[in-house]
Amino acid sequence: MTKIVNHWIGGKTAEGASGTYGPVTNPATGEVTTKVAFASVEEVDAAVAAAKDAFRTWGQSSLAQRTSILFRFRALLDAHRDEIAELITAEHGKVHSDALGEVARGLEIVDLACGINVQLKGELSTQVASRVDVASIRQPLGVVAGITPFNFPAMVPMWMFPLAIACGNTFVLKPSEKDPSASVRLAELLAEAGLPDGVFNVVHGDKVAVDRLLEHPDVTAVSFVGSTPIARYIHTTASANGKRVQALGGAKNHMLVLPDADLDAAADAAVSAAYGSAGERCMAISAVVAVGAIGDELVEKIRERAEKITIGPGDDPASEMGPLITATHRDKVASYVAGAADEGAEVVLDGTGYTVDGFENGHWIGISLLDKVPTTAKAYQDEIFGPVLCVLRAETYEEALDLINSSPFGNGTAIFTRDGGAARRFQLEVEAGMVGVNVPIPVPVGYHSFGGWKDSLFGDHHIYGNDGTHFYTRGKVVTTRWPDPADAPSGVDLGFPRNH
Repeated sequence: MTKIVNHWIGGKTAEGASGTYGPVTNPATGEVTTKVAFASVEEVDAAVAAAKDAFRTWGQSSLAQRTSILFRFRALLDAHRDEIAELITAEHGKVHSDALGEVARGLEIVDLACGINVQLKGELSTQVASRVDVASIRQPLGVVAGITPFNFPAMVPMWMFPLAIACGNTFVLKPSEKDPSASVRLAELLAEAGLPDGVFNVVHGDKVAVDRLLEHPDVTAVSFVGSTPIARYIHTTASANGKRVQALGGAKNHMLVLPDADLDAAADAAVSAAYGSAGERCMAISAVVAVGAIGDELVEKIRERAEKITIGPGDDPASEMGPLITATHRDKVASYVAGAADEGAEVVLDGTGYTVDGFENGHWIGISLLDKVPTTAKAYQDEIFGPVLCVLRAETYEEALDLINSSPFGNGTAIFTRDGGAARRFQLEVEAGMVGVNVPIPVPVGYHSFGGWKDSLFGDHHIYGNDGTHFYTRGKVVTTRWPDPADAPSGVDLGFPRNH
């Protein structure tokens, strides 16, 4: 019997009423295992209405109440991390260790939210004029929405809702319809932790649900993570409807390897950063820029390591890389490899046509490595979102830096070198929002903010960290003048001596 994933509205399961469902497959087998209900406009409105009603009390609740619930949620999340990872593997396909790592990174933001008291402290200036004080405070926005991608069905929602609700907002999540189960399980754990009904809601669906959230007058802010074209659309549409927006887009992350680098360490990093989670992550290294004469040796070291990666079902402990999310996506990734040679690249490893015995209908693709890739090739220009690594050559640091900075994307980047001066120059001169020095995937810890530059971010705020707190609150300044108690009207005794 096919499992059905329904919405979560007002603190309980809400069966889909639109009559429209989407298929959810097990990527390792290609089998449709689940149907997910797609929300109508009316169902989205019901979720927003539940959130708006809950905000009347949640927005006025104490910090102690909010954080105590989040502490209980954190304990439940920790206790159920294996279960959530299994849901992720079953619908996304990533190996269990990757799924566990995703839950762990989401827990970091829950930790941050548990300590929101410090982030929400205001400021006070006394005696700015005679008997006048000025205070700055931050208050919640109201109903906020999150629209999240398939590649991290637990982590990316947890980059959003813990901080949002800790700040006093209520939340409507529209997760990816490709792997929806983890988000509903998170909703159940929040309810078990004591979160009041309506504070956190989940609606599944497609463009109908997304567009309704973007235009709904009671939604005050929208957070999004996904591809650049959709991020641009989210930002433009939601902003036109008067909403605050943070929209994180796509990437083409470069790893610069200088001639003095430890090539074994650089090759290890390139393989893990390019092929981990089958390359389906916005911080994957998809372009290595080799400077000087080290290119051939570096490519050979990458090839040797890549060929040893074990590809198989995500629930097999022996697997190091799983399948891609859908057959359509697999075919699109394969097309970049198939056309690479005609565009001037050297195909060192071709992973197209790969299958796993006993799982022939799964969405499989092997490891691909392309060398001497020209910047005009589609494999370089596009975000592939799969296990394809491009290697480009540059004669000098300056040439390599110009190549990287010419990319329309500016999400993350890395440099591998033993020279501190070169690393310092790079971190100041490169046009990207996140920089790693001998660190291939520089995703910041929870108390620093995540976000890129250029076409990798639309809106003014990065996600989580201090930027996350500021995004989910708005400032208010209060100027106060009180008369001195000694000046109380005649007949009112406040216990102060009269001074006239």
